[in-house]
Amino acid sequence: MSIRRTTLLVLVAPVVLLVIATYVQWAAVGLPAVPASPPLTPETATPPYGFPAWLRITHYINFLFLILLVRSGLQILMDHPRLYWNVHCTPGTEWARFTPVEVPQDRVWTAKDDSRYLSPWIGLPGYRHTVGMARHWHFLSVLFWVGNGLVFVVLLFATAQWQRLVPGSWQIVPDAWAVWVHYATFHLPPEPNGFYHYNALQQLAYFGVVFILAPLAILTGPSMSPALTNRFSWYPRLPGNRQIGRSLHFLVMGAFVLFVIVHVAMVALTGFVRNMNHMVVGTDDTSLAGVSLGLLGLGVIVAVNVLANWAAWRHPRTVQHLAKAIVTPVMAFLLDRAAPRAEFRREDISPFLWANGKVPTCEAWKALAADGFKGYRLKVYGLVENPVALSLDDLRARGQQTQITLHHCIQGWSGIAAWTGLTLAEVIQLVRPQAHARAVVFYSFGEGAEGGRFYDSLSLEDALHPQTLLAYEMNFAPLGVLHGAPLRLRVENQLGFKMVKWIEAIEFVASMRSVGQGEGGYNEDHEFFGELANI
Repeated sequence: MSIRRTTLLVLVAPVVLLVIATYVQWAAVGLPAVPASPPLTPETATPPYGFPAWLRITHYINFLFLILLVRSGLQILMDHPRLYWNVHCTPGTEWARFTPVEVPQDRVWTAKDDSRYLSPWIGLPGYRHTVGMARHWHFLSVLFWVGNGLVFVVLLFATAQWQRLVPGSWQIVPDAWAVWVHYATFHLPPEPNGFYHYNALQQLAYFGVVFILAPLAILTGPSMSPALTNRFSWYPRLPGNRQIGRSLHFLVMGAFVLFVIVHVAMVALTGFVRNMNHMVVGTDDTSLAGVSLGLLGLGVIVAVNVLANWAAWRHPRTVQHLAKAIVTPVMAFLLDRAAPRAEFRREDISPFLWANGKVPTCEAWKALAADGFKGYRLKVYGLVENPVALSLDDLRARGQQTQITLHHCIQGWSGIAAWTGLTLAEVIQLVRPQAHARAVVFYSFGEGAEGGRFYDSLSLEDALHPQTLLAYEMNFAPLGVLHGAPLRLRVENQLGFKMVKWIEAIEFVASMRSVGQGEGGYNEDHEFFGELANI
């Protein structure tokens, strides 16, 4: 792992200054006074106090899905283990690199080559090239995590419990500082009984997690959605750009992990048995019921995580279909509408665009490449009234569109490029699909990662999107070999894996189920990618 010095300084300097100020105060005037908290009982305490059942249940569910989110999120990160502040993702400009590999300059190095191994003890599901399964677990977990969080917040404000989290005056700031000085100098301050009252720093921490970290996690995630950002081009500009959103999403995850570590440590240090009774059984005593049930609950969380890994490796198709049944309807409701055109300026074009996929090795493509693709013919057939075979000149003659757009890779990297070609809508108008044609299949000269011809498909609705393009130029020059010559697909409201390179033929079919193993494309069939590529 390496972190750019300037970014490390920005992240670490505030913490260092805070610690320095803490020790300066301790050395100069000693430990500050901490507001006294008298012993309280149900008879003397002012409500709200205690931990009602709904709070204890949502707290437990939150922890379960947070673990699943962190593990699957780390697995997604390892498919492109670099974080950037710029949208171009040029090698060497990353602020954090979770790989010892520097991109070699003497040979082709694809984004697929750059992915890293992650132990299944940490990642979900672990190992390499499992981003499809990791995304299924991430999206399944986030739906339940957000749903659980909404229930928590609604009940928090429907009862008086919000008063325990939301500060009532600015006095909490100096009070929290006094508590912090004790902790930072390794002195435990007088601890109030958390069943009735939190100390000031504890209250601020809980408030920050619920009302700052959680919303940031929810808001930065969609900044990486091609469908949403294509429809609302202003959204990724809220954090700055897509990669800033991705970096902030990672930092928020790190903050959650740090909070959990500190939170668990303080539960243990400030009265483990009593604290466990507070949060597990809702009582204020020192019986072992809370510890026993709490350890059982932790065992269940471990078992769920083991089950998640087992299902990912032994029954990946079931997980894929489960995600399709649960996630797809929700995302279709939120994202599946006709998107407007989202374009960039010529000066926004990235100096580098990662390559991906296997350059074709078949003799047919090699012969065409050797002749400058003069003999290339795009075959369009299937459920159409007018099957055709079009040369590159034929495609140019039917019209030309140039669009400068942001490429969203499922691995996490991005880049802006100009693409010139013929809209697929023009081809559809030419071949006149039959009434029962519902999907368009694109076949590549190239092979998939596990061998065999690469293919993918689009719904007819996505094929008719105004920015769905058969591109033969990139950045105002003929398309290069690494990026799909002689012809590649651009589908700007979807992730990059849908954009088939080195296109040999296009077929119109009645259903995506007739394609390959019936999941909609090569990566969907072999690497269990999701049906919806616009999230």
